[in-house]
Order: sequence, then C-alpha cells, then structure tokens
Amino acid sequence: MKKMNKKKLLIIGALLVAVVVTVLLMTKKSNDDEYKKIIVTTSNLQITVLSTGTVQPENRLEIKPQVSGRVEKVMVQEGQHVKKGDTLALISSTERAALLDAARARGAEEEKKWEEYYNPATIIAPINGTIILRSIEPGQTFTTADAVLVMSDRLTVKAQVDETDIAKIHLKQEADITLDAYPNDIIPAHVDQIAYDAKTVNNVTTYIVDVLPDKAPKFMLSGMTANVTFSINKKENILVLPTEAIKNKDNSFYVFAEDKTSGKVMEKKIETGVSDGKNIEIVSGLSNGEVVLIAKPKNNKSNKTTSPFMPSRKK
Repeated sequence: MKKMNKKKLLIIGALLVAVVVTVLLMTKKSNDDEYKKIIVTTSNLQITVLSTGTVQPENRLEIKPQVSGRVEKVMVQEGQHVKKGDTLALISSTERAALLDAARARGAEEEKKWEEYYNPATIIAPINGTIILRSIEPGQTFTTADAVLVMSDRLTVKAQVDETDIAKIHLKQEADITLDAYPNDIIPAHVDQIAYDAKTVNNVTTYIVDVLPDKAPKFMLSGMTANVTFSINKKENILVLPTEAIKNKDNSFYVFAEDKTSGKVMEKKIETGVSDGKNIEIVSGLSNGEVVLIAKPKNNKSNKTTSPFMPSRKK
C-alpha cells in the first residue's frame, strides 16, 4: 500500500514538472512570436539638425562704369579671383572712342598718336573677390547704367532652418555642406550669421542661416542647391537603444524585458538621455548586453506603433 502511494506521488510529481515545463515553453514560444529581442549596446550618438539652402555670394557687387563709352580690353574671366586695386578692364569714353575712330580713318600713325595722347580709362577691382559675371567684350558699347562686371567676395549657403530648431543654432557652430551636384564631397563649414527676421511659407516658419565654408572648393558655384548638417551634440561610448523600444507611461519611460526565472514579459523603468530620432541614450535602468523586447506589429493595418521621441508633425 505504501509502495502504491509512493508510486502515485512520483507520477503526480512528474506530471506537475511536465506541466510547468510545458507552460514555460508555451510562454517562451508566445513571447518569441509576439516580441523581437534587442541587445543593449554601446555606441556613439551624433545629434544633428538638417537643412537645405542655396549657394549665394555673401556680398554681390555690381561694377558700373562712371562714364558711357566702349570697351577696349577685358583683363579677367568669370571665376577668376582678383585683389582689390587690380585692373579689370580698359574702356574709352564716348569722346575718346569718337576721336580714335576719326584718327583711324586718317591712318595708323594718326591713330597711334591719339592713343598715346588720350589714355583709356580703367575699371578697378573695389574688393578682393571672384568675378562671377562678365557681361562685356572688347568693342562693345555701354552706359553708366550697365553692370559690366559682377563680383562676390565669398560664397556662402543660405540655409532655411525651421523655427523649432533655430534655438539649437548658434554663431561659429560647426556644420557640413554637401552639394546636390557633388553629393560625395563634404565641405566643412560654420555658422556665420543668423537672421532675426523669419519667413513663413505654407504655414511653415523658417529663419535664414548663413553657413560659411571653411574653404570653398572650386566646384562650388553660385546658385547650387546645398544640404547642411548642423552639429548639435555628440556623445561617445554610451548605451543606446532604438527609439521604438522605448515606451512612455505616466511621464516615465520603460522597456519590455523578459524575466529570467519565469520567462514572463515585464515592464522595466529606465532613464533616457539625448536622441537622434532613431536611437536614444540609456542613462540608467539597463546595462550593456542586457536584452529588451520590442512588440512585433500585429497583422492589422490599423495598428500603428508610435514613439515618444519621433516628431509629432512633418516639417
């Protein structure tokens, strides 16, 4: 009789163990079906603000002659860098041009004599800069209203920054410029000026920020479309997780973690830091190598997963 009771107890114990194991396996399988695992790792986080703009001369200077007349010689080409005081062109006033034409009709000797007596006027570079437009050729006539040459002292990018980001931008701040025409070339730059007056287009308010290249390359031309990346913050060797793993409840942040003993999914409270929109810094609550769970989206078109760190509206 005692042997029978002992045998029954052993059978019941084995059944209980089997039931527990089955439940744990079913729980684990259920978790695997509903969640994907993400490992907490250390990485670098670069916080940036992106903007688009146009390459423009910082100071655009139109050169107009003081007298009407005719062009005798042009000394510069478009794209050429000149210094203040350099001779850009030789011109004849209307009177000199008429006198030389009359002398030329009397012979080369007469023309040469009057050329020596009556020297041409010069157009001088008023600043150091680059010739960005040449609208005259030798023999061409002009008036005092014509801009015969156009100069710029240096090229800059006029970037449009959203009002929600303008507080993050400051003078001398580092930035990178890439041109649509040369997407593989990164041009180091810095913030040179921030506009005080805003512009509103399609209910979006932006501020113009002048981004000055540290050294403008030769392929950078006025009118090109540019993309600007402003460097806001950079942190190295910090714990990070994808922002989709972070949930917000009662003004606190938490993640889903699997209990090592029971295998059940539980909420774990954490403290977060900076975010670049895709990844977020984990300040406390998790350690390197720890596993968190992200709920897999159900097969339901109306089910949308949101993150507290993603923008609330499209800029």
